[in-house]
Amino acid sequence: MVFWLHLFMLKPLERYFEFTHLGTNWRTEILAGVTTFLTMAYIVLVNPAILSTAGVPLAAVTAATCLSAAFASILMGIFARYPIALAPGMGLNAYFTYTVCLKMHIPWQTALGAVFLSGVLFLALTATGIRQMILRSIPHELYAAVASGIGLFIAFIGFRNAGLVVSDSATLVGLGSVRTPSAAISLFGLALMVVLEVRRVRGSILIGVLASTALAWALGSVHWTPSPAGFHALASTAFQLDIRGAFSKGLIEIVFVFFFVDLFDNLGTLVAVTKRAGLIAPDHTIPRLNRILFADATATIFGSLTGTSTVTSYVESTAGVAAGGRSGVTAIVTGLLFLCAIGVAPYAGIVPQAATAPALILVGSMMLGTITEIHWHDPLIAIPAFLTLVLIPLTYSIANGLGFGVIAWAILHLAAGRARKQDWLLYTLAALFLLRFLYIGTS
Repeated sequence: MVFWLHLFMLKPLERYFEFTHLGTNWRTEILAGVTTFLTMAYIVLVNPAILSTAGVPLAAVTAATCLSAAFASILMGIFARYPIALAPGMGLNAYFTYTVCLKMHIPWQTALGAVFLSGVLFLALTATGIRQMILRSIPHELYAAVASGIGLFIAFIGFRNAGLVVSDSATLVGLGSVRTPSAAISLFGLALMVVLEVRRVRGSILIGVLASTALAWALGSVHWTPSPAGFHALASTAFQLDIRGAFSKGLIEIVFVFFFVDLFDNLGTLVAVTKRAGLIAPDHTIPRLNRILFADATATIFGSLTGTSTVTSYVESTAGVAAGGRSGVTAIVTGLLFLCAIGVAPYAGIVPQAATAPALILVGSMMLGTITEIHWHDPLIAIPAFLTLVLIPLTYSIANGLGFGVIAWAILHLAAGRARKQDWLLYTLAALFLLRFLYIGTS
């Protein structure tokens, strides 16, 4: 019976996923999928904690987080056949909440409409090949600066949620009291996560969040009442996006930021995972690249329809690759586990901000790894990268940091006589950013 099952059912799947060519097997792929899930399962707790601050119903966004991650990872595994898992992206969820909804006073339904439009834009530009032009136009050093700047942005939010960074009338920000329960819980969680990371314990972030939550409950710092959850909780967010509102409020800039960061997050993760897995072709191209980008864009559209911010590829997928994952089966297994995780939605409220804050700090610190890719000895590169890196957290806006970086790059290269005709799209983007800042400055 087992022989016939393998011959008529598993064998065709092994051929489709190229098991022989990749030197993998079912056991390895399944274990790799579980490993990837353990390293990124923290998003089930952290993403709802962030988005609920913008007014998105907690139980609903928890279910939407799980469902969108499940759909996206399974789609990536089946369609693109890569061991890349996806979920609502860190950084973009913070931008969605703290910049778009809270700072700009945009309703979360309208913000979801902007996320939907960014996914449609990504899909259209992928289909037409324009995204290749955009990828070539943005200098790699600015991409590295954006990634590091987002890391600082996330970490700053984590420190604030922990009560370690507070507002100060004289210096804008200052150090909060480390004697408060919130700060103590966050520092405990951060220390535990770092120790587990050093010891290479899989799921270190999730373990830290859960341990910090347990400590918060022991100290009486959590006030929670059960809420409806599961698939039926999605009724509060599913198809609640306001696309017309996104158009009428002129959120083109926000749509562009969602699109841009998703595009380059996906590219960075793609390079990291394929390099680690040895999946890059001899000519340095990535096979089935369009399929990967199609899957990513479709995932963002699906996520906005269910009620969550931009869905993107996760660099934690490298953990599954390190465990031996080479095919799309790894991503499929991860997706199935996210589907099962919808059952935890009723309990998402038991996790306080003090428990998720260390996850934001740790993930933010990990994102600073790209800073070494910047040539700091060259002012033409260092100044635009520095402006991008610093202004993202200081202005609480990815758009502001990116805009200043692109403008500075264009001006400095023009002044130094280093402008090239093939960089016309970069200068076009710089002009658009400049008009945006001038418009804001006079409005």
